[in-house]
Amino acid sequence: MSKVWFITGASRGFGRRFAEAALSRGDKVAATARSAAALTELITEYGDAVLPLELDVTDKTAVFAAVERAWEHFGRLDVIVNNAGYGLFGAVEELTEQQLRDQLETNLFGALWVTQAVLPYLREQGSGHIVQISSTGGVAAWPLLGGYNASKWALEGLTESLAQEVSGLGVKVTLVEPGAYATDWGGTSAVHADPNPAYDGVREQLTAFVQSLDFGDPVAAGQALLEVVDSDNPPLRVFFGTQGNQMLPPVYADRLKTWADWADLSERAQGGQTNNPA
Repeated sequence: MSKVWFITGASRGFGRRFAEAALSRGDKVAATARSAAALTELITEYGDAVLPLELDVTDKTAVFAAVERAWEHFGRLDVIVNNAGYGLFGAVEELTEQQLRDQLETNLFGALWVTQAVLPYLREQGSGHIVQISSTGGVAAWPLLGGYNASKWALEGLTESLAQEVSGLGVKVTLVEPGAYATDWGGTSAVHADPNPAYDGVREQLTAFVQSLDFGDPVAAGQALLEVVDSDNPPLRVFFGTQGNQMLPPVYADRLKTWADWADLSERAQGGQTNNPA
């Protein structure tokens, strides 16, 4: 049985590849982009299987209207992919308040608005799968990406709670955590804070690190997502690409060791037994 998808940020990068993967096997897609013109090639190739929707995910009212239109057009929604987002580069000291607020508006609140908009329909169906496109930067933090990390860490926490809330309603939830891919995430769509020379050395280290990475193929990520949404028991979290399983286990091992090393202090911080103030 074919599925109906709602994908944000479908004009390029992961969103475009996710849409193409779904459409190429006969599924239907409500594809959103800031400019509907960016979806012309999808419509030309797949015709009525595509519902193009012009959408800025930071506009809550527009998000709810787009979801309603997709529901009315296709009659159901099966897979929701919160993909719209961008990278923010800059040391914590360099970031402006507006840059961080804008990052959160898109990467966090945009996903929240879509999730809130679709949930009544998914609950009514008793089925559906919400896929949040997070990042390896959602479970570990890298220098000069503090604003981006903050948005994805927040999305991870929000989504883990969501998964527990809807587990009895027939709704599945997955956080996809990609590593480095050949998308425009660090290109023209990215925002860069004004550099402070104090962090030039950190910038050089990050550049060298990025240049050492093997970048994944977004087309392969699209095919992988099909496997996730077709699974009867999909994961809450899944890495896309090899970097997650290579780099993240040592990060978690270090966290566990640090907590264990400071366990005595943790116990002293507990103090004596007291009644619950509630």
